Order: sequence, then C-alpha cells, then structure tokens
Amino acid sequence: MVSVEIQGSTRTEFGKKGSKIDRKNGGVPAVMYGGKEVIHFTVTPAGVKNLIYTPDFKIAELTIDGKPYRAILKAAQFHPVSDALLHVDFLRLIEKTPIKVEVPLRFKGVSPGVKVGGKLIQQVRKIKIKTTPEYLVDELKADISSLELGQALRMKEVIVPKGIEILNNMATPVALIEIPRALKAAAAAEAKAVDKTAKKKK
Repeated sequence: MVSVEIQGSTRTEFGKKGSKIDRKNGGVPAVMYGGKEVIHFTVTPAGVKNLIYTPDFKIAELTIDGKPYRAILKAAQFHPVSDALLHVDFLRLIEKTPIKVEVPLRFKGVSPGVKVGGKLIQQVRKIKIKTTPEYLVDELKADISSLELGQALRMKEVIVPKGIEILNNMATPVALIEIPRALKAAAAAEAKAVDKTAKKKK
C-alpha cells in the first residue's frame, strides 16, 4: 500500500469562524471520524495534495500534534469558483473494523482483440469494496488476455483477493474490445463479396 505522510494540528476554534481563521492562516479544516473520538484538526493544502489530486488509492499516515493515526480520505470539499480546497474528511483505520472504499481497477495481460486492431474501452474505473484494514488493497485487477473483438469483461471476472468483498453489481461490464469502423467496413465488404460469390454459384 502506498501511503502519504500528513502533518496536522488540533483546531482550537470551530464553526464558520474557526474555519475562516484556519484558511486565512493557510490551513485547511479537517476532521477524522472512526473509533470513540472525532478529531478536528488542520492540514496544509500542500500536505494533502498527493492524497487528493490522484486517481490512485493511498493511505494517510497522519500525525496530529505528534500522535500517529492511519486513515483514508473520505471526502474533500472545494470552492465552487476558485476550486480551492475548503475541507477534508478522513476515516480512521481500526484493525478488524470493516470499511467501504473505492479502489481503481487495472487490467493485466494483452487482449487478442486489441492485437488485431480493436480498441480497449474501460467502462468502470473504480470498484467499491468492503474489507478490513488488514486486507485493504490499493487496486483490483482484471485479466483481459482472453478478450476478442466485440467481447466484454464483467465485474464477476475481476480478481478478488482474500478478505475483499465487491459491492458493485457483478453483471456490470467493466471493459470491452470495440471493433473500429474500418474493421467493421472491411468485414461487411467481405461478407458482401462472399454473398455475391455464393449467388453466382447457384
């Protein structure tokens, strides 16, 4: 698992007034849920950018006033006009406590359909899973090495590691090999030629 180290400081002022002060001082209000306590603290935009602005799933190694926590990003709020980061929500990871997260789907292998000119279309980029911190993964994989032209791969064919439960509909297509127009036209022309030949023989 890839992790990002983030430094935080406990907040002393809460509500809109406290948030305004935090942002004025260059901080971003944050909160961490999970366990018996809810922790309010501030982080810096630079400190969380590698966790927020990425398609990858990462663990947050938080240090708040010197105390370490492991957490995951649950939500990030942005300003509707400036896109500035306004607030960050974390969920603390507690051993053997189930969590629901979304992780990226990656493909392995080479599709025979792609080799002959087809195009791989990824229809699902993230998969929702249920697991516990000890079995947490940063991605799921699906093998496309048997996909021919026009074929699709479904959620039920995604490789599921131990301790992971997929929450998506298992019939959902996650990838397909699209037949390019040129290949479709060539196939249609070939079929037409075969048909003509067959008619002449009659």
